[in-house]
Amino acid sequence: MKVVDLFCGCGGLSLGFQKAGMDVVAGMDNWDDAISVYKQNFTHPVFKVDLMDVETAVRYAEAFQPDIIIGGPPCQDFSSAGKRNENNGRGDLTISYAKIVAAIRPKYFVMENVARIVKTQKLVEAKKIFSETGYGLTETILDASLCGVPQKRKRFVLIGQLGAKNDFIKDCLISNLSEKEMSVAEYFGDRLGLKYYYRHPRSYVRRGIFSIDEPSPTIRGVNRPMPKGYQLHPGDPVNSLDGIRSLTTKERSMIQTFPEYFKFDGTKTNVEQMIGNAVPVNLGTFIAKALLQYDAC
Repeated sequence: MKVVDLFCGCGGLSLGFQKAGMDVVAGMDNWDDAISVYKQNFTHPVFKVDLMDVETAVRYAEAFQPDIIIGGPPCQDFSSAGKRNENNGRGDLTISYAKIVAAIRPKYFVMENVARIVKTQKLVEAKKIFSETGYGLTETILDASLCGVPQKRKRFVLIGQLGAKNDFIKDCLISNLSEKEMSVAEYFGDRLGLKYYYRHPRSYVRRGIFSIDEPSPTIRGVNRPMPKGYQLHPGDPVNSLDGIRSLTTKERSMIQTFPEYFKFDGTKTNVEQMIGNAVPVNLGTFIAKALLQYDAC
C-alpha cells in the first residue's frame, strides 16, 4: 500500500511504516531542518509545504494516489510540556490534517498525537470531519513500551477506514500489545555501558535518575546535563551520583528506536527537538503491522 506522511518531521512514522513493509512514497513538512534530515535518510521525495494551506497540500499528496495518509500534527498546544492552549494556532493543524484526508479520501488514515488531545475541542472537530467523510474511526492510547519501544511514552492514535464501523481495528491493536513493558536493557543489551542515567525532571519533586532495567521515561525535546547541585531524590535508585550522566543525543534517538545509522544533522537544540517530537519508529511499525494484518483479513 502506498503511504504519504504529512507532518513527517525527521521521519519516525515513515521509517516505522517502511519497516513493516509499507511503500512510503512521499513526506511533507514545513520545518527546514527536519526536511533536511528526512532527505538524508529516505530515497522518496519530501516537500516543504505549509500544511495550513489545505489546497496546496492536497495537490501535492493526491498526485501520489496514497492508499494511506499518516501523520502527527504538531502537538505542542496539547502537550503537558506546552502551555496547553489548543487555540494558539498549531492546534489548527489537526483540523488541516482532517481536511486534507477528507479531500483525498484514502482507504485508511493514521493520526498520532499526545494523549492529552482527547480533552480538546480540536479533536472533536477533526473527528466530525472524518465521520462526515465516511470514515469509521478507531481511537486508542498506546503505551510505546508495550509496542517494542524501551520508553514509557503514551500516545493517542486515531485510525480511519472508509466505510468501516467504528472500532474496526481496536481488537487487532490490543491483541498485539506486549504483556510487559520493554526495558532499556532488553532493547540495548550492554551496548550503552551504563546501569543508571540522568534525565532532567520538569520539577525537582520528581526523581531524575533512572535504571536501564526499566523503560526510559518519555524522551522530550530538550536534553539537559545533570546540574552540579543535584540532590538525590527519594525515588532515585542509587545512593551516589558517581558516574551518573545524561544520555547522549544518539542514545536518545536510539531509545526512540531510530537505528544507529540514522543521520541527524543541524544544531544540537534543533536535533534534540526533532528527536523528542518524533514518533518512535517501532511504534509506527506496530501500528502499520496491525493495519496490514487487518487489511489481509
